[in-house]
Amino acid sequence: MNQKYEFAEIEAKWRNIWAGQKADKAVHDPNKKKFYLLEMFPYPSGRIHMGHVRNYAIGDLLGRFYRMNGYNVLHPMGWDAFGLPAENAAIERGTHPHKWTLQNISAMREQIKALGVGYDWDREIATCHPGYYKWTQWFFLQFMKKGIAYRKKTFVNWCGKCHTVLANEQVEDGACWRCDTHVVQKEMVGWFLKITDYAEELLADLELLAGKWPDRVLTMQKNWIGKSVGAKVKFAVDGASESIEVFTTRPDTLFGAMFVCLAPEHELTKKLSAGGTEEAKVAEFLKTVAKQDTLARTSEDAEKLGVFTGRYAVNPMNGEKIPVWSANFILAEYGTGAIMSVPAHDTRDFAFAKKYNLPIRRVVLQEGEDEKAPLESAYSGDGLLVSSGNFTGMNNREAVPKINEFLKTAGAGEGSTVYRLRDWGISRQRYWGSPIPVIHCHKCGVVPVPEKDLPVVLPTDANLLSEGRSPLPELESFLNVQCPRCGADAKRETDTMDTFICSSWYYHRYTSPRCESAPALREEIDYWMPVDKYIGGIEHAILHLLYARFFNKFCRDIGLLKADEPFSNLLTQGMVIKDGAKMSKSKGNVVDPDDILRRYGADTARVFILFAAPPERDLEWDDSGIEGSHRFVTRVYRLFAKWIPELRDFKGGGDAPDAELRRMRHVTIKRFTLDVRDRTHFNTAIAAGMELLNFLADYAPKNDDDKAELKGTLLDYLKVLHPFMPFLTQELYSEFGYGEYLTTVKWPEYSEAFTVSDVQTIVVQVMGKVRAKLEVPVGTPEEEIKKLALVQEKVVQAIGSGTVKKIIVVPGRLLNIVF
Repeated sequence: MNQKYEFAEIEAKWRNIWAGQKADKAVHDPNKKKFYLLEMFPYPSGRIHMGHVRNYAIGDLLGRFYRMNGYNVLHPMGWDAFGLPAENAAIERGTHPHKWTLQNISAMREQIKALGVGYDWDREIATCHPGYYKWTQWFFLQFMKKGIAYRKKTFVNWCGKCHTVLANEQVEDGACWRCDTHVVQKEMVGWFLKITDYAEELLADLELLAGKWPDRVLTMQKNWIGKSVGAKVKFAVDGASESIEVFTTRPDTLFGAMFVCLAPEHELTKKLSAGGTEEAKVAEFLKTVAKQDTLARTSEDAEKLGVFTGRYAVNPMNGEKIPVWSANFILAEYGTGAIMSVPAHDTRDFAFAKKYNLPIRRVVLQEGEDEKAPLESAYSGDGLLVSSGNFTGMNNREAVPKINEFLKTAGAGEGSTVYRLRDWGISRQRYWGSPIPVIHCHKCGVVPVPEKDLPVVLPTDANLLSEGRSPLPELESFLNVQCPRCGADAKRETDTMDTFICSSWYYHRYTSPRCESAPALREEIDYWMPVDKYIGGIEHAILHLLYARFFNKFCRDIGLLKADEPFSNLLTQGMVIKDGAKMSKSKGNVVDPDDILRRYGADTARVFILFAAPPERDLEWDDSGIEGSHRFVTRVYRLFAKWIPELRDFKGGGDAPDAELRRMRHVTIKRFTLDVRDRTHFNTAIAAGMELLNFLADYAPKNDDDKAELKGTLLDYLKVLHPFMPFLTQELYSEFGYGEYLTTVKWPEYSEAFTVSDVQTIVVQVMGKVRAKLEVPVGTPEEEIKKLALVQEKVVQAIGSGTVKKIIVVPGRLLNIVF
């Protein structure tokens, strides 16, 4: 056996063997318990980075662990290949997104294979392949059939640099999630999915994920869905046929509504001011607000701006005429896009009323408060109703159902529940995405593409236009088509779908990726789904994870599968940071995985990335850490190079081995098992492996029983280390004379009885200071331990001429002498 650790040779050897054997191929087996393991698939917009390495190393560790524990593991890989990242990168380099994407997929695939990740590459998918997006388009048609997909004109989030619409979830701190460009509001026609139809179920089913998903993610989704219970109320516009519908969580304060506020984008804002004295002021106000992003408009410390429309609305509770304003802090997409303003009982309304000198009326009186006392601030608590007609004197909360009933009887409203969640705008005005499968006919209107004509193929020979503009509206070979209903000349839809559509169902496709008759075969998807462990970054808590949950529920409802939720268990790994910041090319702190693999090998890279921090925490890159991990891996190799020649063919031994060696063996197996399976704290598992290595480095067997135990310990050591360093452990297992793929070998078991030491260490203190340590057999009587402690040289010196007053004993741990 070579005494030098030649990692490059070893890793290349086993990569080729495993690939030739298709060692990680997953097969449907109803007789075995399945384990569907998945990392969030990557954008192929460049090369892999250390964040990818961490993600895939965690996943591969778990995949190998569960296979060794008897599970039928599905562990696939694919590419989230459509969308802005690839398109923008291609434009920057003067190449075509199709060519750029395929080149990157090829390069990234080889990088991932170099890491030794055990993927079933026969299930590889790419969302830009027509065989995949055929079914993305098919889903869109099913949404249309169910009334979930619809088209409307509305104000949308617009990124000028990316030349496309963004969903609310894709606007971060008022900027584009991809390029950080300031987002503005723009009125456009686009396609939407009614995710709001699933709002209540998406919220309620978070309870199914409690304890299985991080609490932080559950809270983020709950807040984003944003359920509010209250009432919808109609305020008739004075002197007009229109009415303004508002949603309020406080119908008990209706008598205190002193004005109505419309969102600047509300259809009535312009209409009510048209031809009136305030028309010019309203127009100027709308120009100002259009330059503000929604986050800035709605933040607590943002300036509250408004304009009077010149019109009045009628309060349905008392017939009072109140002014209609438009305010920048009202959003068209939340609730009804209009609110009733009760300045006495809402902090924001109070500040607005004070700024514009609008009236304030108290209608909820807290205990001990004088109704006529001036209001210094808004009161949002509970109390008795005042100035509230027939409801005066009632407890405000008890009055709510009675007020709702009054509104319903009067035809002016009713109790209602609304959600912060808005319908998902999926139209993108970019080229590199799945075409939306509809045709616009001047006779028939919007016509779905027949399913038999799918996919609507994205032309890969289209030349990109300047500044990222889509060529599809000008590409006649794509644009011009005959209407499938009447045969008249028609036009294809030129918007493409949001790339999050593609990633909302890819985990289904992995179950039967080459199926041509459906998105996935029912028997395959019902066997493998849901995903048992999903691994990815916390940044996807709202975007991808919420959309995927919505898609899965829709798939269930149309009969494609039975699982209510797509991901049973979620592990959100932290970022890899260097010099205090997330690795990025712009910061100049990127560590190239290829360089690490060349210098140290894949096993070292994996051990470092798994040892440096628990998976849910950020990992600080440390060059000395990678060196330390390499020393550990090399020491493992040298230990086996020392013992394999002597023990490979050894077959003797009995049942009375060295007790401490046996204890270390079982303690190590136990710690690896519990740390991986129950705690997912891989760093502490590696620490246990280091402790065993230190023990074995100086160990010398005294007889054949010890040799037999040592051989068994070494073989078990290889098994527990295998998910962490698959190449080296497979090589050493082979050197021992075993031919099986180590990932298929049974995980070792431990005996709890053998994890208990026959010897215990007692710390001896004198007046609280450590003076000695005793090694005594377990079960040694307390009086005998006291006698041994009192004769220790340093204990005798510490006591001197003093008289021992008492000895405090903590059984099995500590003894403190007081004098």
